[in-house]
Amino acid sequence: MENTEMPGTSIDLLTQFISIDLLTQFGYRIIAAVLIFLIGRWVAKWLVNFARKWMAKSNLEDTLGHFLTNLLYGVLMTVIVIAAINQLGVQTTSLLAVVGAAGLAIGLALQGSLSNFAAGVMIVAFRPYRVGDYIEAGGVAGTVVEVQIFTTVLKSPDNKKIIVPNAQIMAGTIVNISANPTRRVDLVAGCGYNDDLDKVRQVLEAIVSADDRVLADPAPTIAVAELGDSSVNFVVRPWVNAADYWPTHFDMTEAIKRRFDEEGISIPYPQRDVHIYQHSAGT
Repeated sequence: MENTEMPGTSIDLLTQFISIDLLTQFGYRIIAAVLIFLIGRWVAKWLVNFARKWMAKSNLEDTLGHFLTNLLYGVLMTVIVIAAINQLGVQTTSLLAVVGAAGLAIGLALQGSLSNFAAGVMIVAFRPYRVGDYIEAGGVAGTVVEVQIFTTVLKSPDNKKIIVPNAQIMAGTIVNISANPTRRVDLVAGCGYNDDLDKVRQVLEAIVSADDRVLADPAPTIAVAELGDSSVNFVVRPWVNAADYWPTHFDMTEAIKRRFDEEGISIPYPQRDVHIYQHSAGT
């Protein structure tokens, strides 16, 4: 009696064996992909925490540090996800091409923002100014309130909030008025041509010496700077601490006027001499 069930049974057994083998291999792939994702995410978090601590020790600005750590975590997670997908047998070449094209498109669309970001990184790295400094940059002047990734926030002397793109700041000249601990007060005091220059100089020296805010080193400069159209102009240049600049400027300007009045020293107005010539009718 012929056994007609053997071939079919063999085929069934073979098919079942192949299916189990494929499932086993695919299961191994899934397990490997999950392990790559979990271990990779743990490594990414560890690297981000390490980078955050290193940035904190380097006195990096909090805003930039937070942005860079988030960017690092995003890049690491992208690599980990692609590696996990590749472990499943999915071809990632086309995926990488799509990601690259998307990144290029985003970069072209955000050219201005990226230039501001690059300028913000340079500002934080080289620190031409810090929070609290009074600067002139980007066509405006004010006290730095906050240095952000894309912009710098200033407060004007009359309490206006000024937001300046970082690229605009880095593209021009930056004048940091608060960078040095001392500043020179530049004043001009004019007297008449008939006044005694030695007396004027002595009065100015007395005014400067009487102000306790004036520093002895560097020594103040008092000298005749110009023979103007209607006055002899003295420059008065004392050095003071940066915080005392404007109070000294205002107080000393008032003191010069009061002392000149007391000493009888004239502060001439702009004037012009007019000469009139008379001619006889016969000429």
